[in-house]
Amino acid sequence: MYSGSSDGEGHDASAAPRKIPPASSMLWVRNLRRFIGSGAGLGSEALMELETKRILLDIFKEKQQKSAEAGTIPSFYKKKPEEGSISHRVQRLAKYRFLKKQSDLLLNADDLDAMWVCLRENCVIDDATGAEKMNYEDFCHIASVCTEQIGPKCRRFFSPSNFMKFEKDESGRIAILPFYLYVMRTVSLTQARIDMSELDEDSDGFLQPHEMEAYIRGLIPNLAQLRDMPAAFVQMYCRIAAHKFFFFCDPHRRGKACIKKVLLSNCLQELMELHQESEEEVTDTEQAENWFSLTSAQRICDMFLALDKDMNGTLSKQELREYADGTLTDIFIERAFDEHVRRGKTGGGNSREMDFESFLDFVLALENKDTPEGLTYLFHCLDLNGRGYLTTADIHTLFRDVHQKWIEGGNYELCIEDVRDEIWDMVKPGDPLRITLADLLSCKQGGTVASMLIDVRGFWAHDNRENLLQEEEEPEEE
Repeated sequence: MYSGSSDGEGHDASAAPRKIPPASSMLWVRNLRRFIGSGAGLGSEALMELETKRILLDIFKEKQQKSAEAGTIPSFYKKKPEEGSISHRVQRLAKYRFLKKQSDLLLNADDLDAMWVCLRENCVIDDATGAEKMNYEDFCHIASVCTEQIGPKCRRFFSPSNFMKFEKDESGRIAILPFYLYVMRTVSLTQARIDMSELDEDSDGFLQPHEMEAYIRGLIPNLAQLRDMPAAFVQMYCRIAAHKFFFFCDPHRRGKACIKKVLLSNCLQELMELHQESEEEVTDTEQAENWFSLTSAQRICDMFLALDKDMNGTLSKQELREYADGTLTDIFIERAFDEHVRRGKTGGGNSREMDFESFLDFVLALENKDTPEGLTYLFHCLDLNGRGYLTTADIHTLFRDVHQKWIEGGNYELCIEDVRDEIWDMVKPGDPLRITLADLLSCKQGGTVASMLIDVRGFWAHDNRENLLQEEEEPEEE
């Protein structure tokens, strides 16, 4: 009996514990949840909290649904703050403080002079070339001296990576002049970026035409060759100068130029060349080669006024035919109007005329035929059917007008087919049956080919290239 009682107790101890029914099955739990869910047992604050959670949950689900429908397309448009709004004011204040901080970190003219003195006092003279150089130990010593005299803002120029950027001789030394010019250019470009960013009203990293004109207007007093510019001509000069930036930095003609692209363009470097004092020996022709010189700007204005016979402020096709002494072909003038002159709002197709802005594009393209931007402008004119390529028939049609002017000038007879074959040999297109813009750009002779097809003077220069080259070499030998 004892053993049986013991077996019974052991069996009860090893048995599984009794399961508690789930809360959802209990009647009082269901009633409590129903009571709270209806809101009848909650106070006003709890009801408001519950309602807020419900609204936020609905908004979250709606956004999730929209995101699922949109897929992986990112947001590419962000509405700009309205003028005078709090966000707009905060944005302008933050931008002002940031640019002010960046400006304070720049070296001024006195700092640059002090750095040049430190470089010259602590360098060594190369016995072979006489150039002033420094090794890495000198570089670090000069960095310490400049930091003491100028301050920590010059320290970033004396990093090991900057030292490795420059060409070294067999002793591991670099010349101090290229390094100093690097510092000056870095400071100049940074200052230019700060000045342009201050004029960027909507802070989108792009400058509109009036903002670029304002930047150029602020530079005029600091440019030695423009200080004596008549006050009445300043506005026109800024208009002409700014247009070159947009011709090269705004290829899609969106009406705004990227600040980074402007800083890296050759246009800004060409403009900054006017810092140097002009020498008396410089001829008008040499000054006119710089688009931003006062001589060049006046030349453009005089040219436009001379062509505008009826003085209505625009040029007709007949008036533009007198450009460059009438050496441009009629078909090119027609195509230039078709592709690059906007149709007037009131006139018909025959009354379309070229305004001053379009004229500036026209001149820039003809004077920069070897650049991608200038050649693109001209290629649209040469592409008679808008197909994106030129065929042998197009070349024959384009050169026919050049041939006519060539014969009228008393020159020898030409075979158009020979000229066409020569152009094909110069370009060497990927497709033997057509010439594309990419072919013209890659052959490095696209400007010459364009001149041969639109300007009888350009074809004459190509035909007499050997004689012209010999004439250029003779003065050098003397």
